[in-house]
Amino acid sequence: MSDPVSGAGPRDGATWTEGPVAVEVPATTANLGPGYDCLGLALELTDTLVGEVTEAGLVVEVDGEGAGDVALDETHLVVRAMRRYFEEVGVQPPGLRLHCTNRIPHSRGLGSSSAAIVGGLVLARALLAADVRSAGPDLLALAAEMEGHPDNVAPALLGGLAICGQRGDEVWSTVHEVTGRVVVVVPPHGVRTELARGLLPDSVPHAVAAQNSGRAALLGAHLVGSAGRPSSRVLLLATQDFLHQEYRRPAMPDSLDLVAALRALGVPAVISGAGPTVLAFVCDDEKHVWYSEQEQVDLVRETAPDGWLTLEQAAGGPGARVLA
Repeated sequence: MSDPVSGAGPRDGATWTEGPVAVEVPATTANLGPGYDCLGLALELTDTLVGEVTEAGLVVEVDGEGAGDVALDETHLVVRAMRRYFEEVGVQPPGLRLHCTNRIPHSRGLGSSSAAIVGGLVLARALLAADVRSAGPDLLALAAEMEGHPDNVAPALLGGLAICGQRGDEVWSTVHEVTGRVVVVVPPHGVRTELARGLLPDSVPHAVAAQNSGRAALLGAHLVGSAGRPSSRVLLLATQDFLHQEYRRPAMPDSLDLVAALRALGVPAVISGAGPTVLAFVCDDEKHVWYSEQEQVDLVRETAPDGWLTLEQAAGGPGARVLA
């Protein structure tokens, strides 16, 4: 990797794309119960990033989630991701203008940081001229390096259901098309991922790990193989977690109470990512003896605590994309 150098200006060289470039990147939900750090699903909610190479300086503007709270300088996560990509390519733009329209709630377990990282990397690549862009680094590996694990960045980048893993610098992901809907219930307060991870034990008994592996395998196989008609009964079994959710109860007791209440009613519910958002699968399952799909959606809304935001989301949508 060469030392980054200042590239030619937007109008006096062939390094950069002319004019602004827009990128859309989805929210994601990870873990999905037993799929700790290995299952992730793209959702319908998106952030939009617009970037442009300028003659000098850095301008960062933010609308929506995080406006007034996030840094508007080089420490902004999207900017850091862009700089990381430019560093890999070996060139830095003379100046940058970035506008973020954020719709993904922050610190709620819906992949806002992964969206920022993936969006920044995709935007940086799109701002480069095609001949420079073609020699760029692998985006998934770079995103996983910045995020620390691939289960959110893989569906944010590639869409669909990502079954993924990491060993050292090696990152892999198989992406599968899935259909259906989920409901996310977002509390008004967030939990930092570092705090949620800090509550987990260093080890679990072998029997517990084996139980969890079986549930995770069943969940991935059923979501991929159900042809868009997952079974609520199978998902209730497949989303049962033994590794992380209950350990995190001190940080999100209300969320885990909601998960338990919904599961008792026959609705497959889990903590989304590191929480505290709750995600419920709603199934148009003719064998479901409790509720129809719409009745399940209504039930989730009725069971959610007052003041929590409830959003219906298409599951397994597209990953990050450059808008025409």
